[in-house]
Amino acid sequence: MPADYYQLLGVPRDADERALKKAYRALAMQYHPDRNPGDTEAETRFKDVSEAYEVLADPEKRQIYDRFGHEGLKGQGFGGFGASSVEDIFGHFGDLFGDLFGGGGGGRRSRRGSDVLVELTIELASCLVSTQHTLEVPRDVRCDGCEGSGAAPGSKPEVCGTCGGVGQVQIARGFIAMHTTCPKCRGQGKTIKSPCAKCRGRGLQRITRTVKVSVPAGMETGMRLRLNGQGEEGPSGAPAGDLYVQVSVREDERFERHGADLVADLPISMVGACLGEKTTFEALDGVIDLELPAGTQPDTVVRVAGRGLPRVQSRGRGDLHLRVRVQIPTRTTEPERALLVALRELQRDGPAVPSKG
Repeated sequence: MPADYYQLLGVPRDADERALKKAYRALAMQYHPDRNPGDTEAETRFKDVSEAYEVLADPEKRQIYDRFGHEGLKGQGFGGFGASSVEDIFGHFGDLFGDLFGGGGGGRRSRRGSDVLVELTIELASCLVSTQHTLEVPRDVRCDGCEGSGAAPGSKPEVCGTCGGVGQVQIARGFIAMHTTCPKCRGQGKTIKSPCAKCRGRGLQRITRTVKVSVPAGMETGMRLRLNGQGEEGPSGAPAGDLYVQVSVREDERFERHGADLVADLPISMVGACLGEKTTFEALDGVIDLELPAGTQPDTVVRVAGRGLPRVQSRGRGDLHLRVRVQIPTRTTEPERALLVALRELQRDGPAVPSKG
């Protein structure tokens, strides 16, 4: 079983953002690969605390983790750490490492590609089973005109003369020496004199591609799915970002949703409520046969177990709750009115007292 994220960072479960960042920075400094060369145990520890910080620093992921643990994250599409290598971690948290290790640790690191967020709207009935969807996703990919170099055909990038290809420059302030990103090459370690006309020196071009997404049963509005490495490609061969699919479930006019449970109205006649009635209800997954007892009152809730929606985090389905709505006719025929008047007279006179023979 994976270690508890709070224990990994050494913080209480109510730690705020500032406490999380402080704890992570201290542990990252202790286990940073540049401070522990060749120490695989330290590198593993470095990845573990980075994974813990990534989850707990994200309010949505933290809420899921607090309620359902590691399995809950997997069930909501957050299966696995977004940064699988040390290089990815620098891309994720470069702002935290910049002032500690000169921009990531003693050398230029490739910057990870940007994440991409797309929205997907599905019908309520689609939540009954896992479904496949095809999305058109815009993303940056390596330019085919310069093969990602950013330089025009026949030329190539040159080593930056300011930083010597390192991507960083050292600034001395008194007795303190600090590293910062090279202002000329912006950390790339190279410059382009003749940029590619197709991508204008970016090394990337914008395209739209088709992506197939599997949406698990029971998804709710606001939940996200993550497709690792399906985001925009990074510059100069850096790892690609991730694709996030944010799901919205369209409201259904017949049903109210409460997690995995569904609530709907069940109309019956006034006579049926008094005498009892056999009726049916068209649920999302088929017809349900019901038998209501005599004297059923308005707003009575009939529970039909297991006819709600699947639960994302666990097995089984929610329930369907049917609210009885007694329909009172606004207009009556003469025979109906005569019967109702007779009924009123009977009720006014009180129940008949049987004779004693």
